[in-house]
Amino acid sequence: MTMRLMKIGLVGILLIIVPVLSLRAADVPDYERELRLRDEIVDTIVVGEPIDLNDGKRDFLAVITEAEAEQPKGAVLILHGRGYHPVWPAVVQPLRARLPEQGWTSLSLQMPVLHKEAKYYDYAPIFPEARGRIAAGVRYLRDKGYENMVILAHSCGVHMAMSYVRENGDGDFDAYIGVGMGATDYGQPMRQPLPLDRISKPVLDIYGSNDFPAVLRLALQRKSMLRKAGNDHSRQVMVSGADHYFDTNTHAEELGDEVLEWLERL
Repeated sequence: MTMRLMKIGLVGILLIIVPVLSLRAADVPDYERELRLRDEIVDTIVVGEPIDLNDGKRDFLAVITEAEAEQPKGAVLILHGRGYHPVWPAVVQPLRARLPEQGWTSLSLQMPVLHKEAKYYDYAPIFPEARGRIAAGVRYLRDKGYENMVILAHSCGVHMAMSYVRENGDGDFDAYIGVGMGATDYGQPMRQPLPLDRISKPVLDIYGSNDFPAVLRLALQRKSMLRKAGNDHSRQVMVSGADHYFDTNTHAEELGDEVLEWLERL
């Protein structure tokens, strides 16, 4: 074989290998970034206690805040949005700190992350990793004796929670709260509808009037799916003036009010 043919052969092999390696990299969370996030936040946690959970493959960070009550009402498993962490200041931190004050233990999970520029379609391949972490959180709370267990997810955490529902059904939790459901990136519509019509448990769909266009556009569809599911306790709420992140003190408080009011009715 001539040197020229050998070079051509090597180029051909590389053309096959490189896409495969790229695909595998896209299917794996950025664990190094998770470790950096952990280093940044663990020593700053004032409310709650950082713990390690295991998804069957590796340990990951979670933050538990026990209810301030002798008889807790239940526990809320919190899933943050894309690329963030368990004490993220918008949505996650206000809820995970306020719920225990009202008798609900909160367990906020570190969900899988990718690089900062990653979009919705980049995250879809790592949803199986998210399912494993949700299952670990559910097991932890059930092992601690919580009978009433609610999943609360925001933004991309919603897609991860819905991936869990598609795979496992709704038997592992007692109610579901979705904040800003249906958020995607421009030109990247959801590949599958949210399976809200397959959740027989009570569902709270809450979003802001200034939310992302995809969230607003799908609001009527989500409401129709809740009706189809047929649970009389399910409800859709729009918070006037709030954006996707409920990142003013007023809107964060309104979000907490709506969540707690709905939980109390259950």
